[in-house]
Amino acid sequence: MTTNHNVDDRTPVLIGVGQISQRVDQGEAALEPAELMAVATTTAFADAGAPSLARSVDSIRVMNILSWPYRDPGAAVAARIGASPSHTGLTVMGGNYPQTMVNKACVDIAAGAADVVVVCGAEAWRSRAAARAEGGLGWEVQADDVRPTEIYGRNDPDLSSPAEIGRGVFMPVQVYPMFDVALRAHLGLSVDEHRRRLGALWSGFSAVAATNPHAWIRSEFTAEEVATPSPSNRMVGFPYTKLMNSNNNVEQGAALVLCSAGAARAAGVPTDRWVFPWAGTDAHDHWFVSQRWDLFSSPAIRLAGARLFELAGVGPDEVGHVDLYSCFPSAVQIAARELGFGLDRQLTVTGGMSFAGGPWNNYVTHSIATMADVVRNDEGALGLVSANGGYITKHAFGLYGTRPPSVPYRWENCQKEVDALPQRSAAENFSGSATLEAYTVMHGREAPETALAACLTAEGQRGWAHSSDPGLMAELETGEFVGAAITVDADGGLHLSD
Repeated sequence: MTTNHNVDDRTPVLIGVGQISQRVDQGEAALEPAELMAVATTTAFADAGAPSLARSVDSIRVMNILSWPYRDPGAAVAARIGASPSHTGLTVMGGNYPQTMVNKACVDIAAGAADVVVVCGAEAWRSRAAARAEGGLGWEVQADDVRPTEIYGRNDPDLSSPAEIGRGVFMPVQVYPMFDVALRAHLGLSVDEHRRRLGALWSGFSAVAATNPHAWIRSEFTAEEVATPSPSNRMVGFPYTKLMNSNNNVEQGAALVLCSAGAARAAGVPTDRWVFPWAGTDAHDHWFVSQRWDLFSSPAIRLAGARLFELAGVGPDEVGHVDLYSCFPSAVQIAARELGFGLDRQLTVTGGMSFAGGPWNNYVTHSIATMADVVRNDEGALGLVSANGGYITKHAFGLYGTRPPSVPYRWENCQKEVDALPQRSAAENFSGSATLEAYTVMHGREAPETALAACLTAEGQRGWAHSSDPGLMAELETGEFVGAAITVDADGGLHLSD
């Protein structure tokens, strides 16, 4: 292992990681989320070889998950690990925030504003559902006046526009499959070719999860098993079967400990535990899906990814390990295209959110924790982690390695470049003639229920439509209708033009 002592004391380092999967589905006792975070954090300090460093924590920054009640979860974790931080932070909702919090922690450490920072989160969805069914959670309830020191992302607007909500398009499970249909048409793939592509991609993710001791589902699925609807793998939103959707029905927690190199040395953290964040970037795409120029790309990923490589002085071919945010296959495919990664390489170190687990906004904390161990075991290799919130909306990126970067850690927000790009306007309550741009068919447990579609007007605005016509839904699932002429009635009903 390379000796890392010859770096500036203010250099940020990731020294400890911890993960926990609470298998209540297999009879394990249920810990509440604050306990899960505390266990993960204690594990992270032990992983660093410096358990006593917990007493030196300056800041605990927690990923917000709506299923738990804490007003200041950082304070709840601090009390359980024996820490007295001067700062606690809580994010708003968004899967981008674990990497964003690491980026912010590195900036703060480099600037001398913090020495030891914990980034953590946990989900206990199954226990919550079971406890409510039995009459109460029994989880810690903090006083009404308890508040975190800082709320990150407090000015984030709603993710869906009135035009989208008005036509019933507001859930990720609806929007991400539409992105995939748009991408399929852009690539010129048939429905069957696209089905095989998705099956192969997600089969590869399941193979990684099968080797990940922290994965929720450690079974390898063939491409055909992934892509083919069955009683145990029903169609959810065409073209996605259940296995292609993020699995949020999990009980998982993860924590990261970052500190200055000076603090790591003082605490005696062995250098073989040091992982260096090389660079980080953040940006968001045009906020509402209605505003995007197309539905098969992400300018924010392209620009922030390119800037990440520039800040670190490397290219995509020099990155040995990758974990792309994997809530749905379209998120992985679009990110890979924008970052310059082929689908023929491994694009996850965890197995992804369908198999390793999708604990709402905290998945990327697990991703970074896993990546830290991966690069520790591959001396000199770099690992890239991407994070995504919303509908391929909010993005954060980080590069990690066991070698110190050739230049000090740098972070940049690329929002000005993204904001300067063209955008569309929404055709709210649109009716009339249009061109079909993308679509999905949402299924219930027994049958297809609703087709949802994006369309472009002659003026280039984006509108939304829907249909519950069984014949039309069947057609959409078997043929290519992107680019077809349609009409939308006053109620938003979708009709193929004659």
